[in-house]
Amino acid sequence: MKKRAFQFLIGLSCLALYAGMAAAHCEIPCGIYDDQARITMLLEHITTIEKSMNQIMAIEKEKAHNPNQLIRWVMNKEQHADEFQDIVTQYFMTQRIKFDAKKYDKKLGLLHQMLVYAMKCKQTTDLNNAVELKRAVKEFEQLYFAK
Repeated sequence: MKKRAFQFLIGLSCLALYAGMAAAHCEIPCGIYDDQARITMLLEHITTIEKSMNQIMAIEKEKAHNPNQLIRWVMNKEQHADEFQDIVTQYFMTQRIKFDAKKYDKKLGLLHQMLVYAMKCKQTTDLNNAVELKRAVKEFEQLYFAK
């Protein structure tokens, strides 16, 4: 009886582990890709990061600001920067940019710029980082979809 309960718990643990992994876009060659949707998601993350930065700066200017709101906006900014970086690395760098692709170096360079500017967005409330992040996404989009 104990052996079956143990096996059941091990099986349940494995199922829970793999179920969590299945929620993300897979890295097997399933052929289901929507590159334009990912670009749209990246731009939405940037918009949220910009709004978070503006809210943080506005709260900091208040004489008696609410520290809880400040923390929530900082966490929101960082969460969206993390999600942005996940799309860049797990979707584009891992699955979509091929070694032998035309303009591989340029694409890889723009993806790296996006990762760095997303990191800088996490570190600061400097809106110039968000502007540069959006510029890099737009430049990558043009290069990626060029015929």
